[in-house]
Amino acid sequence: MTTTRRGKDGEARTVIDRREFIGGVVATTLLGSPARSATASVAEASSSTKDGTAAPAASGTDGSDYPPALSGLRGQYPGSFEIAHEARDGQFSGPVSAEDTGEQYDLVVVGGGISGLSSAYFFRQALGADRKVLILDNHDDFGGHAKRNEFHHDGRMYLAFGGTMSIETPFPYSYTAKTLISELGIDVSSYQKHLDHDVYQGLETGVFFDREHFDGDRLVAGMGTRPWPKLFAQAPLSPRVRSDLTRLHTETVDYLPGLSVSEKIEALKHMSYQDYLLKHAGVLPQSLPFFAGESFRNNMRVDTCPAYTAFRYGAIGFAGSKLPPDPIYDETKYNFHFPDGNATIARLLVSRLVPSVFSGEPSVESIVTARADYQALDQANHPTRIRLKSTVIRVEHLGSPANPSGVRIVYMRDGRAHQVVADNVVMACFNNIVRFIVPGLPEEQKRALAYPSKVPLYYTNVLLRNWEPWKKLGVKEIHAPNGYHTFSMLNIPVSLGEYRCPADPREPTVVWMVRNPNKPGLSRKEQQRVARAEMMSTPFERIEREIHSQLDRMLGRGGFDARRDILDLTVNRWAHGYAYTYDTLGDPDMPDAERPHVIGRRAFGRIAIANADAGAAAFTNVAIDQAQRAIQDCLLSRGLT
Repeated sequence: MTTTRRGKDGEARTVIDRREFIGGVVATTLLGSPARSATASVAEASSSTKDGTAAPAASGTDGSDYPPALSGLRGQYPGSFEIAHEARDGQFSGPVSAEDTGEQYDLVVVGGGISGLSSAYFFRQALGADRKVLILDNHDDFGGHAKRNEFHHDGRMYLAFGGTMSIETPFPYSYTAKTLISELGIDVSSYQKHLDHDVYQGLETGVFFDREHFDGDRLVAGMGTRPWPKLFAQAPLSPRVRSDLTRLHTETVDYLPGLSVSEKIEALKHMSYQDYLLKHAGVLPQSLPFFAGESFRNNMRVDTCPAYTAFRYGAIGFAGSKLPPDPIYDETKYNFHFPDGNATIARLLVSRLVPSVFSGEPSVESIVTARADYQALDQANHPTRIRLKSTVIRVEHLGSPANPSGVRIVYMRDGRAHQVVADNVVMACFNNIVRFIVPGLPEEQKRALAYPSKVPLYYTNVLLRNWEPWKKLGVKEIHAPNGYHTFSMLNIPVSLGEYRCPADPREPTVVWMVRNPNKPGLSRKEQQRVARAEMMSTPFERIEREIHSQLDRMLGRGGFDARRDILDLTVNRWAHGYAYTYDTLGDPDMPDAERPHVIGRRAFGRIAIANADAGAAAFTNVAIDQAQRAIQDCLLSRGLT
């Protein structure tokens, strides 16, 4: 099979199918070979960027430059962040000149993610749909972290989520968030009828033991369903480690004897899960690699996660502690996963803000497969406009913040600075960059905005020729504690509207893989800063090689061959991913009103601050709630509430 793709220069190119490519050209193995991989050959027109990464050509599997269908390196891709880094580095300090577009708006929103789109929605609700609103975003697609990945193969579309995964939360959705979800036409209670429970029947969770940390490479199925002694009996472990892990997972022992329940809770809050395992549960250091891939709340790893948080998330080793159940809130009835994750929510918001982007009157069912008209996003005859590839570098009041005549917004687009004026601005970008864009903020607020260190992560989607090896090995998801990606799973089998999930193992499907880079031994914030720097300097080709190698090693016994079976892949790189949450190990204890995110989100004249960072929790409902609060700040600044 051949596929036609269109490069950045507009020239159509014919790309040879992987099987034909391998059979005719490549005869060497992926690792240790100077030959380029098949996926890299697809992105023939790559270019180097300032951060050293390779930028695959902007061409999608549907043969166009349609943003959701672009593969290769996505998320915070090369070309989307460099100007923001220049702002961070002070290149736009002092007065900033710009070409005046002559445009004046009631509201400008900086950031086109769910919080930014929700801000525009709430503003129009409050003051009328005819109010002039401009949304500016530095990416080539709307939705922010709610990223849609499309793959097209043999005339069929395969959807995946490249960021925000589902309507879900460890705490209840607010009235505001639930109302917005309902107004968008989403019936959360209908989720179970769209989820095909039989597709993966009989398949289990597997654990991949790697030869670098255990006694060989082996995938063992049955994690969570098989008795632990039987699972560990099949694992490539030394007798001591096998006995140690079996003991920990089966015995009922109080590892904190002599302490009252309240004393245990307080002690567990101030020790890491790793220290609990080593110093109290007596786990062998050689057994720790089994726990290396555990990622609790917001990339808290075994060495940075408070032991009490690990207990609340169901970690092993607390069976004899006699602690009262304190599970993370699970609102199981309020859960919905769309085939493209919460990108569907972003698309529904855009359909309400700029109706001509999607034809007809989009519903939840129809918008899943609808194609967006990106040319319609930014039209002068629309009261609400969404302007992509536009990085804001300056937001400042015209006049004093206490009595301004408006707000000036400067953004870079196509290498030139442009300015617009608005009555109000909502900063719906992440907190850390706000202080560089709005230099007039009080110093206390700037320090608060600088406090968090967002979680870096990769959400990788791999289109496979089929999923028969998974079926043969009896797994639907795999934990790889020490893998480059620590978790992989077959796509969630959801069918909605005209979209049908792959139900036959002989069909192509998407595998979702997660990588949270970290640097053990440092504090959580420092781990994330160091990992972010490493992430931004890692070439796409290195990531691709790791994906090929890992899937070959995990699935090889099932007949998987990465060169033959990988049709395409998209790496969604989020250097600034999850919002930072506070914990008892790395953050000082302080009243809620004094927490940095509360100070950081204070309104500054006509400038309000939204986004999930402002709520210190990486959930869609938090982004929505913060948008509603920011709009209330806007209205208050004009005496309208």
